[in-house]
Parts: sequence; C-alpha cells; structure tokens
Amino acid sequence: MHLGKNFALAFLLVFSSLGFAAEASKTDAADVDFQWGVKVPLRDGVKLNATLYRPHTQKDALPCIFTLTPYIAQSYHDRAMYFAAHGFVFATIDVRGRGNSEGEFTPLLQEAKDGHDIVEWLAQQPYCNGKVSMWGGSYAGYDQWATAKEFPPHLASIVPVASPYAGIDFPRRNNIAYPYDVQWLTFTSGHASQDKIFGDGKFWTAKFSEVFLQHLAFNNIDKIIGNPSPIFQSWVQHPMRDAYWDSFNPTAAQLAKIDLPILTITGQYDGDQPGALMHYTEHMANASEHAKAQHYLIIGPWDHPGTRTPQAELGGLKFAAASVLDMNRLHEDWWNWTLKSGAKPAFLKNAVAYYVSVAEQWRYADTLAAVTAEQRPLYLGSAGTAADVFTAGSLQAEKSVSAKSDTYLYDPLDVSSAARDAVDVPNSLTDQRSVIADSGKQLVYHSAPFEYDTDLAGFFRFSAWMTLDQPDTDFHVVVYEIAADGSSVYLSDDQMRARYRESDRSAKPVPKNTLQKYDFDHFTFAARQIRKGSRLRLVISSMNSLFSEKNYNAGGVVGEETGKMRVPSRSSCITIRSMPACCIYRSPPPIISRRALSSIASRRSDEYR
Repeated sequence: MHLGKNFALAFLLVFSSLGFAAEASKTDAADVDFQWGVKVPLRDGVKLNATLYRPHTQKDALPCIFTLTPYIAQSYHDRAMYFAAHGFVFATIDVRGRGNSEGEFTPLLQEAKDGHDIVEWLAQQPYCNGKVSMWGGSYAGYDQWATAKEFPPHLASIVPVASPYAGIDFPRRNNIAYPYDVQWLTFTSGHASQDKIFGDGKFWTAKFSEVFLQHLAFNNIDKIIGNPSPIFQSWVQHPMRDAYWDSFNPTAAQLAKIDLPILTITGQYDGDQPGALMHYTEHMANASEHAKAQHYLIIGPWDHPGTRTPQAELGGLKFAAASVLDMNRLHEDWWNWTLKSGAKPAFLKNAVAYYVSVAEQWRYADTLAAVTAEQRPLYLGSAGTAADVFTAGSLQAEKSVSAKSDTYLYDPLDVSSAARDAVDVPNSLTDQRSVIADSGKQLVYHSAPFEYDTDLAGFFRFSAWMTLDQPDTDFHVVVYEIAADGSSVYLSDDQMRARYRESDRSAKPVPKNTLQKYDFDHFTFAARQIRKGSRLRLVISSMNSLFSEKNYNAGGVVGEETGKMRVPSRSSCITIRSMPACCIYRSPPPIISRRALSSIASRRSDEYR
C-alpha cells in the first residue's frame, strides 16, 4: 500500500533543515559570532569537524548545545544561528567519517563514545560553563540516547526528537525491511553530501520498481542500485531483533542510571514514532522515580520532518494553528529551565502532551497509559464477503454466533500495485483508492456510525485467529476513520511477519491450514476526535509494495527469495466467534474523554485458547 511509502518507511528523512526560514528570520546575524573548522579530538585520535556559534555579546561562560549529524553540519546553520542569538553556545558537528570529520562512518555504532567525548571536550572550553545538552531529530535524536548511555558527567539534558530505535523501526519495522535502507545509505556514503542523488525520487522509484517487477532478491538491492554496501549486507544478516541490534540501544541497566531532564518529541505520522516511543517507554520502565519525573513527552499531529518544523497541513489534512508549535522557542524555554534555572516551559502542563485533531486541542496526561480513558472491544462479524470494501464485514459490540470465515488471496507474483506506488500522492492520509482497488486481496470491516463525537487517543490492538496454506506471509493492518460523506482518514497501522507471531526474537514456521492466534500490538499512537456519524474501517491485507521487502512465503530467508521459487500462495483469514476485536473507549457527551482502542479482531477464541 502507498501508506508504506509515507509512514513505515519515513525513517531518517533528512531534509529537516528545510523550512526553518520563518523561525530563523527572528535572528539578527549581527548577534552571532561564527567559527568554522573547529577540531574536536576523540579518545582514539580522530578529530571531528565542528562549526561554532556564540552570542556576539558573550562575556561569561554559557551552556553549550550541539547537534551530531551525518547530514553535513552546515545544514543546521539556521538553528545554530537562532540558539546562539538567544543565549547559548551552539556547535554543529559532522559525525565520524562524514563532512569534514576524520574517520570512517559506521551508522549508529560509533555515536555513543564519540558523543561522550564531545560532551566532555565542550565542557572544558572557556566559553562553556560545564553544562552541555544536545539538539536534533531522527539520527540526531538517536545519537542523544546513544550518548546518554555512556554517562558523560557534563551532559545536563537531552531533547531526542523522532528518534529511531535500532531493530524496532530501523532498518526494518517489526522485522520487515524496506528498500529505503539503500537510499539512505547512499545519501550518507562518503564524506560529501549526496543530497541530489538521495532526493531524486524518480530514480529510486525506478530502481525499486526493477526489483519489485522482476522479483529480484531483496538482499541484492544495494548492488542493483549501484552502491554495494558492506553495511547493508551486515544489516540483512540480522533479520530479527537479536544481540546485534540490542548493542546499539541502551540496556535496562543503563536506562536505570540515566537521570537527567529529557524531552521526547514525536508525531502521530512520524515514521520513527515506534522508535521514539520505545526509547521513552523503556526509560520509564527502568528509570528511578526521580528520573521519570524529569522525562516529558510531546506527540503532535506531525510527520517525521514536522517534529522539528510543524506544518498545519499534512497528507490532505489541515490542523489548527495551535498544532504548529514554535520548536525553536520550545527548545529555548526548555534549556532556560534545565540549564539556566529559569521558569518551566508553560507548554509542559503535565508529563505527557498530545494533540487531538478535529477537536484541535492539546490534551495532557500523567503518563502515556493514562491517555486512554477506557477500553471497549469490538468483534468481527461477516457474511463471508469481507474481501470487498463494498460488502465489508462489521465491527460490532457483541460477539457474533453466525459469522462466517473470510478469506483473501495474496499472490507474491502480483505486481499490480506497482503503478499506484510509483505515483506520489499528496493527500496520502485521506486517499483510499488502494483500498477500493484491492478487492479480493484484503479483508475490510466497518463499525456502526458513532452516536456522538468521541475522542480516540492511544493505541489500537488487534487479535485474530487465522489459517495460512503456506509457512509464512506478511500482514498489514490499518485503521481508518470513514466520515458520513464517505471520506477517509488514516489513523494507525501495524505489520507482522507471520513467522514472528509469537516473538520478534524467534522465528517459527506457520503450520499449514492450522488455526493460529496473531496479536498485533505494535500499532502507532493515534489521537483524533471521531465525529458523530463517522465509522471505523479495519483493513487486513498482505505487504505487497515497491517500498517493502517482499515475502514470497517460501519460509526460508526472505531477503534471498525470488519469484522463481514461488507459485501463487494463499493466506486465509478466518473470522471471529468471540474474542475482543477493535476496542473503543468513549465518554458520554460532552466528550472530554480520550479514547482507547484495544484489540481489533477475533477468531473463535472460545474454541481455540
């Protein structure tokens, strides 16, 4: 589905420096002193290249902020100018092996110790008062967590934004990889910027189409692209979460010791939301009470770049002006509070802030779990015709005693989606042509119209009993709002490779034609007011897109499979009789509730527990 291009594959979109002009225009260039080519020594003798920005009127030592980036330090010039003009020393630093820094770039692996050394070096400079923090999103959000786990004594705060979590959402989501990996690796190849190559959408679509249409092995895509990558080949050797991916992330013991002010920021449509929230929840699960009390979370109605420069329009949706936070000002207020003993930012009224679209309001909660006010299950019902959107099954409050099984066919050799995927869709959050076109290749269920305006906020869950006639397949589960006029809004999605149905750390072939329970519990966070008369739409299908690693259902190493080894294979979804399906939670009017949506589907759970 085209959604994969816009959401699942949004990791590390790097044009985050674009669109800063409006905020940066507040900066008077005369207020900033600039020093290019500053060399930061690391413990192994490698020197990183930094550009230093200082307030022109600086007399006393000040807190220092830095961003550590593989995207060439000068791309953050506007941000650096702003913060230097507002009372901080700011450094933009090329990571090892990129830009003008020495050494070899090894994504993710190197930033922990390098980040530690930068913190301690800055803290010793005469212009720094010993308090150091970090700025940045995506990769520059990840390397804040990597640095924090090394416990540099002078790291006083971090503000990780849209931070990927290795093995969770990068370089694969839920153990399903995507060809965007090689696009990103090409962008970060060598020392110089490869932004023109990276940004040539027609080139990448053509190359991804070649792999998809010719049924070529995913693990060879770096060679097919023309940029053989040892890094990519290392990644594909680890198709599931394991010790390799764990080594990039803080351990439970390290998280228990991280005790400093943290502001985590992500978006409802941020492709790295799963990673950002994994960092957040893992820290909250392991940290001390003192540390947890210093960790704040903001979830806005933003995509990946919007977590740094929010926009009021996205994918066919429009949001109120309240959604467009001034991120420079928010960061400035945060650092004035945490580094200069100033007032707490007025925006942080509670530990968790999240934006409810349609209601167009920021809401607050004590914890992420407390966002969900209540839970209520929905159950699948069907006459056996749910494979078509116009004869869809139902999401109903009561268990059905007469529901029939539903079946859809996934043919790995089907490439009909390629033409759709190759077209960029500006209204990606509201477009529903794929759902309408994929009759027979999916299952669709609709709820009854909502009787009154209802706030939904939290995470969907979906449980289903299904049988397959092959040892493996990939599932994609999406939830939409369908308005009274028939228009659609994407809310959330999850995906699963069937072999990992029991654990993302252990692969088990699926016994053919045997009922198996599948629990989809990695949906992205959603917060939206569902208007009276709207319905929910649940769509269950296979992953079959230019922008996803194709599973040919052979049961072997997916990345090595090709179309030569497979004939069409069938994945049968067998419907419900009892267990919870889509849970919705609501409060009676007037609606001030937050929603909870819990498990969305069931299959004869009374008989197959």
